[in-house]
Order: sequence, then C-alpha cells, then structure tokens
Amino acid sequence: MGRSRRTIPEELLLLALDPATGTTAQPQTLDLGLAGAQLVELSLAGRIVPDGDRIAVVVPRPTGDPTLDHALELLRRRGSPVRAAHWIGGPRLGLRQTYLAHLERCGMVTAVPGQVCGVLPTTRYQASDDCTNAAIKQRLDTAIRTGVPPDPRTAALAALAHAVGLGKHLYPGNEGRSSRSRLRDLIRYDPLGGMVAHAVMDVQNGLPAQQGRSAAPAGSRGPAGRPAAAGRGVASRVGAR
Repeated sequence: MGRSRRTIPEELLLLALDPATGTTAQPQTLDLGLAGAQLVELSLAGRIVPDGDRIAVVVPRPTGDPTLDHALELLRRRGSPVRAAHWIGGPRLGLRQTYLAHLERCGMVTAVPGQVCGVLPTTRYQASDDCTNAAIKQRLDTAIRTGVPPDPRTAALAALAHAVGLGKHLYPGNEGRSSRSRLRDLIRYDPLGGMVAHAVMDVQNGLPAQQGRSAAPAGSRGPAGRPAAAGRGVASRVGAR
C-alpha cells in the first residue's frame, strides 16, 4: 500500500481534529470509529472480507502501513471470522493516541507541548497542511450538497463520521441540521462501511454485552441518536436498508 493516499482512519482522525483547541472531537467514541475504519481500509486493500456480520482474513500479506498491519495480524491470530462489533469493542482502545503519534511520524500533524492551568503538561496537535483537511471535508460537503453517490472511501468516511458523532463538529448548530441528516444518509452508498458504522453504534449502545438477551431496553438510544436494536444482528439491518 503506497503512501500517496491517506487511509480512512487517518482521514477520520484529521476530520475530528479541532484546529482551535488542538484536541479531537468525540474522544470517547473516536477509538471505536478508528477500529472500524481499519476494517474498512483492510477490506479495500483486499486483506479481509465481510462474512455476514463477521470479518474474515483472506490475504494476510502486510499492507506496508504499520497500524493497519498490526490490526491485520491480530485478526489473523483469531483463526476464524470475528464479529465486527466484537472486534471494534475489543480491548484495543487507545487508537486515538496511536494514530496521533502515527500522523506525527508521517508529518501530517505537529505536536505542540503545553500546560493545563499552567501546571499539568499536555499536548495539542495541529494539522501540518490545512489544505489537506479542507480537501477531506470538501469531499463530504460535495456528496452532501450534490446528492451524487460518493465513491466507497468517501461513503465509508461519512458513515464512520456519523457513527462516532462528528456531525455536530463538522456541521454545528441549527444551520447544520440538514447537513447532519444528509451525512447520516450517505451510509447507504457503501454496504461495508454501513455495516461497520452500525457495529460502532452497537458497541456504543452496549449491545455486544447484551447478545444473550432478546431485546434492548425499550426506548433506549445510543450516543449517535440511533434507537437501540432489539434482537437483530448488524447484517440483517444492513440488508434491510
């Protein structure tokens, strides 16, 4: 995999980066989105394929991207297809910091040391090229504005951005309401991205921990505003869309 193209996890993190504060929006859910974005990127690279609501490794050959290759190796070690929601919600949190360090090594962001309250050390991150971030956002804007079906990468990025709650960061306020709605609707243009995005939202709703139950609590809603599912798998929802 060459470095001429940014990966979906990289783009998702750059979208989440707030230029004013140097921090990322939705830090609690961004790890989940990055784990899901790795699955989409590995699928586009031909290394894994969806098998219902599970993910199967078909080509274990490294991609050349160290963060993706680590995920690919972990998937390979499972030995059998793994549910997307179980993978995304697994004990591999900390991806946000992993990817911030990765983007710094690649020269996409610059780490700026600072202090909180003049005492506690902290690190802010600034995009090295504002034009790059603007170009990523412009792809989403174009898909939202024109209604033309986006390419699979853009559709998957939109689905994941919606799943982790970046809509209000990208399109804030009442004036951004229609754009947030259309961002959510872009999920239908990429079945794999949609399946992974739904898995991210299921993890936020706590559904993997409830798999032995027949239904989620009535009326419960996840962080992305999506009703909690009741007794349905990810694959069946995507197939019904």
